[in-house]
Amino acid sequence: MTDQDLIVRVAGRGEGVTADGRHAALAAPGDWLGADGQVVPGPHHQAPPCQHFPRCGGCQLQHLDDESYTQFIVDRIEGALASQGLVTTIRPPLLSSPQSRRRASFHAERKGGQVILGFSQAGSHDLIDLKACWILDPVLFALLKPLRALLARLMTAKRRVEIQLTMVDQGVDMLITGVAAEGLDAAEAISAFGSAQGIARVAIDHGLGPETRWEPVGATITLGGVPVPFPTAAFLQATPEGEAALVAAVREAVGPAATVADLFAGLGTFTFALTPAAKIYAAEAGRDSLFALKAAGARAQLPVFADHRDLYRRPLTPAELDRFEAIVIDPPRAGAKEQADGLATSKSPVLAYVSCNPSTFARDAKTICEGGYQLDWIQPVGQFRWSTHIELAAKFSR
Repeated sequence: MTDQDLIVRVAGRGEGVTADGRHAALAAPGDWLGADGQVVPGPHHQAPPCQHFPRCGGCQLQHLDDESYTQFIVDRIEGALASQGLVTTIRPPLLSSPQSRRRASFHAERKGGQVILGFSQAGSHDLIDLKACWILDPVLFALLKPLRALLARLMTAKRRVEIQLTMVDQGVDMLITGVAAEGLDAAEAISAFGSAQGIARVAIDHGLGPETRWEPVGATITLGGVPVPFPTAAFLQATPEGEAALVAAVREAVGPAATVADLFAGLGTFTFALTPAAKIYAAEAGRDSLFALKAAGARAQLPVFADHRDLYRRPLTPAELDRFEAIVIDPPRAGAKEQADGLATSKSPVLAYVSCNPSTFARDAKTICEGGYQLDWIQPVGQFRWSTHIELAAKFSR
């Protein structure tokens, strides 16, 4: 080993790695790692834009320039595929812009008479009191200061609370978990905050589920041009750019199919992107999301059949899958092993698989390919900029 070793890649957890396997935190490809563990920055090592990096756990890779960050995304996907003996065309990743995240979860606690509000520190439960953020949409970041004042009136000194913020059509949907918010003073504080900040909805969860405390009009999120009722803190793609990239890839994969199954449909991100050109069967286990999707489809008079179905316990059978000209599947991080078994033996000519975990995607892809499908291409999407979290859309065909 020489006095310095070249960092050649970034590992899955974000640390730089040399050709002989030495690891170094906060190192970029092209950096040099000294024998004493010191990192000498190279051409792809950028100055992190945020004052809280690297202490804040919201980002892991702000020290990478866009070239090395996109290569990290490709490497992660290639590595996952290689572990299953798969190769395919991986397109250039599509990165969301800085300060474009439209949903986030924060924690807050009282400390020294102040409310600390932000993300947890990397590898710790200690909180970073956010003074700046390069991933949040400015609309969300601007709420943090008035939100601290509201929490000061609602929180007790001993309990940490969680706050989920999501941008919807009417403003920001807010769920606060871990406060009782009882009494007239709390009610007045919530109403004043909602009115002054133009909040779409404030809900409180003190252990028995969300209870709406402020909602001037029903909250919706528009998907594919269709306003969909938005359940409190429901899942939504992290950025509008990320959603658009995934939708475009799914549309390309599905093509002119007239009958499509949308599995793990959620609120209908892909369901409504494909209607009215196609008749859609939408399967979703989450009751609130499924009812919202169903109501929106009926109100818009679209050809959507919404099915409340747990695809882990009761995946579609090959005979059921054979009815569709194309299938879209967007499972959680655990993937869809049970449903992949059925997909592998189905006769549907096209599959579009959207994934937020390259490892479970590759596992399912191997099963699907062993059934006779070809993995045509993968479109990576980096909507969690500067994090190790990767999303993708892929096309399979017979």
